[in-house]
Amino acid sequence: MNLCNGSGALDFHDTCVRGTWATIPATVLVAVFCLFSLPIKVPDVIRQTTKLFRTFLSLHEAEALDIKDEQETLEILVVVPVWRTVVFALLGLVEALCWVGDGSYRAVAASYDVWGIMRAFLIAATWLYTVVRPVVAPAATPQYDVFVVYIMHLVGGILLLGGALYDTIVFGFPLPHGIILVGLYANPIITIILLAVVMSIPIDVPSSRVKPVDIGMTVSPEDYTTLFGWVTFSWVYPLVQKGRNTTLQDADVWNLSPTYQSRPLFIKFNNIVQSSLLRKIVIANLHDLLLDAGLTFISTIFNYSVPFFMSLILTTIDVRDRTAEDTTRAYIYALLMFVCTVAKAQADLHHLWFGRRAGTHMRSELIASIYDKALKRKDFSGIVDKTVEQKAEAPGTRSAEDKKKEEKADDPKAGAGAGKIVNLMASDSSKIAGITSSAYYIYGAPLEIVIGSVFLYQLLGWSAFTGFFVLLLGWPLNSILTRQRVRIQKGIMTASDKRMGVLNELIGAVKFIKFFAWEDKWIKKAMDVRDVEMNWIVKSRINSILIYMLWNSAPVLISIVVFFTYVVQGNELTISKAFTSISLFSMIRVPLNIIPAWIMQILQLRIIVKRIEVYLGEEEVTDQVSSLKKDASARILLEPDEEGLGLRNATLKWNEVEEKQEDAGHHAKASIASSTVDTRNGSGDESTLGLNGSDVMDHKFELKDITVMFPEGELSIITGPTASGKTALLMAVLGEMTLTSGMIIMSKDISRIDKFGNMHAISYAAQSPWLRHQSIKDNILFGYPLDEARYQTVIEACALRPDLRVLEDGDMTEIGAKGVSLSGGQKARVALARAVYARTKYVLLDDPLSAVDSHTSRFLFERLLMGPLLKDRTVVLVTHHVELVLPGAQYLVRMLDGRIDTQGYVKDLKVQGTLDEIARDESTEAHAEGTMNAPEEVVADEVDSEDRASDGTERKPRKLVKDEHREKGSVKWNIYRKYLQASSYFIWSILLILVFFNQGLSIVEKLWIKFWGEAYGKATASFMFRSASSHDQEIMTGAFSQGLLHHHSPGPVYSTSALPDAREHPLFYVGVYAAIGIGSAMVGVASSAAQYTGALRASRTLFKQLLGTVVRATFRFHDTTPQGRILNRFGKDIESIDSRLAGSMQAVNSSLAAFLVSILTVAVVFPAFLIPAALLGLVYRELAIGYLNTGRDLRRMESNSRSPIFSHFGEVLEGIVTVRAFSAEKRFLDNLHRKVDATTKVWYNFWMTNRWLLLNFDCLGAVGVLITCLFSITVLVDNAGLAGLCITSALSFTTSVYWACRYWTELELDLNSVERIVEYLDLPQEPPAVIESSRPPAYWPSRMTNDNLVTVENLVVKYAPELPAVLHGVSFSLRAGERIGLLGRTGSGKSTLATSILRFVDPTEGRIIIDGIDISKIGVHDLRERLTFIPQDATLFSGTLRENLDPFNEHDDNECWEVLYRVQMVTTSQMPSEAATPATSRPASIRGVERAPAEGSVVDSIATDMDSKTSVSLQTKVSPGGTNFSQGQRQLIAMARALLRHSSIIVLDEATSSIDFATDAKIQKAIRDELTNSLLLTVAHRLRTVIDYDRLIVLDKGRVAEFDTPLNLIRKEDSMFRNMCLKSGTFGELEAAATAKAKRDEK
Repeated sequence: MNLCNGSGALDFHDTCVRGTWATIPATVLVAVFCLFSLPIKVPDVIRQTTKLFRTFLSLHEAEALDIKDEQETLEILVVVPVWRTVVFALLGLVEALCWVGDGSYRAVAASYDVWGIMRAFLIAATWLYTVVRPVVAPAATPQYDVFVVYIMHLVGGILLLGGALYDTIVFGFPLPHGIILVGLYANPIITIILLAVVMSIPIDVPSSRVKPVDIGMTVSPEDYTTLFGWVTFSWVYPLVQKGRNTTLQDADVWNLSPTYQSRPLFIKFNNIVQSSLLRKIVIANLHDLLLDAGLTFISTIFNYSVPFFMSLILTTIDVRDRTAEDTTRAYIYALLMFVCTVAKAQADLHHLWFGRRAGTHMRSELIASIYDKALKRKDFSGIVDKTVEQKAEAPGTRSAEDKKKEEKADDPKAGAGAGKIVNLMASDSSKIAGITSSAYYIYGAPLEIVIGSVFLYQLLGWSAFTGFFVLLLGWPLNSILTRQRVRIQKGIMTASDKRMGVLNELIGAVKFIKFFAWEDKWIKKAMDVRDVEMNWIVKSRINSILIYMLWNSAPVLISIVVFFTYVVQGNELTISKAFTSISLFSMIRVPLNIIPAWIMQILQLRIIVKRIEVYLGEEEVTDQVSSLKKDASARILLEPDEEGLGLRNATLKWNEVEEKQEDAGHHAKASIASSTVDTRNGSGDESTLGLNGSDVMDHKFELKDITVMFPEGELSIITGPTASGKTALLMAVLGEMTLTSGMIIMSKDISRIDKFGNMHAISYAAQSPWLRHQSIKDNILFGYPLDEARYQTVIEACALRPDLRVLEDGDMTEIGAKGVSLSGGQKARVALARAVYARTKYVLLDDPLSAVDSHTSRFLFERLLMGPLLKDRTVVLVTHHVELVLPGAQYLVRMLDGRIDTQGYVKDLKVQGTLDEIARDESTEAHAEGTMNAPEEVVADEVDSEDRASDGTERKPRKLVKDEHREKGSVKWNIYRKYLQASSYFIWSILLILVFFNQGLSIVEKLWIKFWGEAYGKATASFMFRSASSHDQEIMTGAFSQGLLHHHSPGPVYSTSALPDAREHPLFYVGVYAAIGIGSAMVGVASSAAQYTGALRASRTLFKQLLGTVVRATFRFHDTTPQGRILNRFGKDIESIDSRLAGSMQAVNSSLAAFLVSILTVAVVFPAFLIPAALLGLVYRELAIGYLNTGRDLRRMESNSRSPIFSHFGEVLEGIVTVRAFSAEKRFLDNLHRKVDATTKVWYNFWMTNRWLLLNFDCLGAVGVLITCLFSITVLVDNAGLAGLCITSALSFTTSVYWACRYWTELELDLNSVERIVEYLDLPQEPPAVIESSRPPAYWPSRMTNDNLVTVENLVVKYAPELPAVLHGVSFSLRAGERIGLLGRTGSGKSTLATSILRFVDPTEGRIIIDGIDISKIGVHDLRERLTFIPQDATLFSGTLRENLDPFNEHDDNECWEVLYRVQMVTTSQMPSEAATPATSRPASIRGVERAPAEGSVVDSIATDMDSKTSVSLQTKVSPGGTNFSQGQRQLIAMARALLRHSSIIVLDEATSSIDFATDAKIQKAIRDELTNSLLLTVAHRLRTVIDYDRLIVLDKGRVAEFDTPLNLIRKEDSMFRNMCLKSGTFGELEAAATAKAKRDEK
């Protein structure tokens, strides 16, 4: 420095230099602070730059955004304690005056020392700033500018005091005289006092929304902790302490800080407008990313300062005659190394915190955005994938064009299905968060390489850079492998989406699969898609091994080339240079490996972001439909003539994904093989394919030129045959179809109330009732406030009171997912009650009467549709029961083939005579209907609206779905054993041997370097240090986690004299070193290959076992377990086993091996260190146990808290139309925010405990190194090599202890996934599928005449041991070929009896014998395979129509065509010419019915309608769940499936409820004619359906009340059946039909 008479800037011997360093930093800082506080115009560039460093979402801003009540205000009471200001001002003033005095004294006594005088006055000025700042602008939170100035003064004060003491101790200079010495001591003491006061200030103050007493209890202390608590992360310790001693529960974890809560984050994130999602994410989190990068640079510099000071220590003590100055300097270097290590720990802590905050924010922002999009996007549930699935082919067998197409095939596409959307939310958002949180690797890697290269150059000269040619040679190969990895990653993601799609479909329809004994088929289907995914994972693992081999070999090859070049030039490779070089190569090795690894991570991130961006860019419904998109401050006001509900000149089509122009040609060519199908309501994009597949005609369904206005305040009905477009018309009015022309007249504004008190909104009851996993009461209320009187009226009007009386918990009965635990009629009436309860002006009801019997239909019509609840409300009802509702209807619309065939006011239609024809057509069978339920069940006690008698005690409702189980304590050995067993004990034995062999090679490598150096006759060693925290495990998994993170432990010291001279034979030493290095690299590659082999084996085994147990689990399990909970196992947990678990387990092995090796080395070389090591080990253990117990509980809680998000999300995707119709999107979005916050709080707090552990372990490591350094300097005189070996041995010990604890924790947390899967491997299972020793004969059950085909003996059935019996002593016998009707009121046990025949519930007592065999003695697969069960809710699966009819390919195409014809799905004109016409030899064929004059007009019109537009072929695509077909069509296909099976026994459970009466009549005729030799057991609503059956069983309260022929029962005076017929209003017709049946039987 020129200011100090030519002394160097680092010449700290000079008092002037020390004084200058104590002055300039603080002065510059104060000058900068003052400059920025001046009221001058700041240039825009600077202002925009400073904006980047502002927090994206401050605490109080987040609280303000989270306020939902407009009346609530946010107040922040700022109170600054006066004492604090006084302390700052008083002590700062004392310091300033003292320095002014010092400057004045110097001016008088030593006027020549101008710089000394200026230094004193400059320091006084900086102290004056610390006086003025707190007084002029007092703050309740820390003033960080003052805090930084205090730190500068503390450093300067220590420098001045230490320099004076150093001069006295080393050079014998006298101490300064009294007052100056007192000042030198007082200066740092006063500064420490001031820093202590600043550190005691909270970093933020609570607002009016936070009670101070709740901070640290329910409110996170993170926002309000002191600065000291923040720097030391001690605010986390109470949670760790609680978790160490007890099992944490949800209430024990603090609520999430508002800055991390989903709602305020999403609101602010959503307001950012950018051209791409990636830019939007970066802008929203730029502040955290910049600070993460900046602090990473600081951490990297501190990281390399540690080996720098260690080299100085070894150099200083490596002298023969060590002086006091040498020893003192060594102590100073040791202290500086300790300070740098602690500073690095602080930099690591905070850069990792900023990175984790950015990742947490991104995760919440993306999950909320994905959910928000799901609420606004068009409903694509009926769309099928147009791409033909291609089987995986071996590389090299396809042309270049095919490969190019294949690469594009895995690109993200619009029209995401439920499985893909769940994947985006569950997996992709977490991956983005993980990559972001670990992005510091790429920030610090270039700087580490530069610093390491400079050090190497200083050691080895230009030879150091020859090794980089190895990197240049490896880059092309690395580039090829990286490109291949991107392609593989796309394939894995696509395969994962398909796997989750199949599993979603499988789990959702598992009951139906069991009905048809298709478990094996679906397990195979799921395993096939899993095998495709596993093939991609295998490719990924091979790619990872090749990359790992490249990266692991590169540092070894570099060191070999460098050493070779160095010794060939004649240089001597001493121990000091060799060990230092190897240490530097080891340090550079990680960043060299990180860069290509992170190139892949960035490319993967790009793919993931693109997937989400494509989804977020999908088409949305209009503002008219979505309440989220409508701005409440700028409502859309319709013109007076546009008020109401209807369509004007509207042409609409089903939603479809728009194709890009460049792909149109390709799709046109591919249309023969696959075509988009969307036949919802029987009207869709279907293609008619001949058997040769060449004649393709696409018929796209649309509603064309529809103009309809439903009269205000009146009942309108929509009718028409099956698949005519009735539901489509409702969807059109709701805005759920794509409008191509015209306009939709519909406005929703819940804030507008009409004169009748109804909201200007819509309520809607879908044809397939959508119910949530809640109580019946919550489903009906649907988030609206409870109005008890209205609620009770709704219950009564919807005929639910008798059902609630039967249910043990009444309206608090919990409904399972998709309404399980309720019958079809009950589900329909609960959905109806929900629509009616909401005070909405418009009520749209899609065929609710089809699911109930005719008496209940009449009751609903009289009490509900004509009752006070729907008075003055516009009601639009889709129904086939035209004659029933006609008296109350004002307007009628008849749909025919996607167009309005007839519409008008009922009175006008009556005048025109049109109405009579419509009523006759639609009511062909309506006259003959009767009631299933005894009239008193629905109508009795009409006046009495009181609930069931109560004994005065409140009983908690039984939970249908239990809370998810969570393990407690450490992971049990059987979990380890299960995983090791699944992945093979042999593989892990080999892996363990390889790990120890690798550690042994590392010792041999160090020993060889030592021998090499000694061969030159010199023995000085110097080692480098790398902090444990520099190897954060977060992203270094799989191929990157092994061999990159562990340092070789030095071995014991031996001497040798048998080796040749290194000067004469340098290549000998280079060759042996190369062999050791390459051998070590190959062992590392072999261990990775073994690890991956074990991991893949475990993944396959556990997935297959999990799939088998879940599919074969009992009905009870599936009824009481949410689908999301099961999918969570198949999704996140399987992914964890696929990707991370094996890496964690191998990392534990490697860490423990390194720990053992370091202990052995220390014991031999430096036994004395074992004493402090033991003490440090105890502290390590205490910290590790606290972290392990707490972290394990938090991770388990996080796993459980994810399931509700998926279940909730899956529910919403299924019922999105209903949610939007009710304008309930905002409520659902808020609910999602709460669920995301619940999982984020445990996830985030887990990572905070991790950061707490990191800081404490790093600081403990620094203490251990300091102790070792001080001990080595003091004791090991004249032995620098041994000192270096001792220090590095201690470093290796502390590093390996940290990583052993850290990896063990990671392993336990990853094993949580295995725990959760193993829990599901022990589910209650159904009886064996096949009992080999008791298999029925091939002809069983026989179609031959058999008077006892089915015999039920004293049957008693309970659903669970603790539940009451549902059936009591039921006994009867059924003959072969009989048609049996099963009747009874709700809860009488009809469905239970029907399902008992298929062994879905095993009897508690009694037995069922079919054709001489007790069904409990044979396998359930053998039983169900021979029977056919058709449930009310027909389920279809993705694939083709043919695959749905005949999944096992047991029938030819002609048979499939024939059954489609027989259930009216196709006409003769649609059938291919090659298909055989239906056989005429059968009695009264279906064609004969077509010619029947009584019904011909109706059927002919239907046939014409279907023929004109709705063309169905065997190759017609079916979307998951069959959602591209109407409810009626799905039932027709299910019926066709049953006809194709030709079973001897067929059970129908209300299987034609959604089909129009004419079609139902045809189907019933077909069943009677085609299944003459089959026993038919029908649970039916329509009395006409069963009136001509052979016998009827009437159940009452679980017992057989009546069992006889219809004629005998109808003539029996006191019979229940006769009572039903009398109440139906068509007794005469029913009696005539029963009489005719009896006469036919006599003939």
